[in-house]
Amino acid sequence: MATEAPPPPRGGSDADSVPVQPTTEAFVEVQESAEFGELRRTYRSFAFPLTIAFIAWYLLYVLLSNYAGGFMGTKLFGNINVALVLGLGQFATTFLIAWLYSRHAAARLDPKAEAIKSRMEADA
Repeated sequence: MATEAPPPPRGGSDADSVPVQPTTEAFVEVQESAEFGELRRTYRSFAFPLTIAFIAWYLLYVLLSNYAGGFMGTKLFGNINVALVLGLGQFATTFLIAWLYSRHAAARLDPKAEAIKSRMEADA
């Protein structure tokens, strides 16, 4: 439900805390810079191969489930079969990739992005 409250007033101490936005030209200049290109390459060199590997791993699981029922139904121990182990492996892989990306971003992406951001804010 929408409220009829007016927007907060402009001016005063709140206006002082709002950072000045860089111009469109500044964003384009940064986007075309070698430093930003390096940041994109660093991101893509990590994200694209892992994405392709995970999709291939997932499709392998789906194809095995559909066309290799005998293999997937093979009991490993007790009532645990190959399908269950591979299915749980999908979850484990998802969390592993998220953890690896978090480490990669903190070590390689965030410092470069913060440097670009700081420079843009200083120039604005």
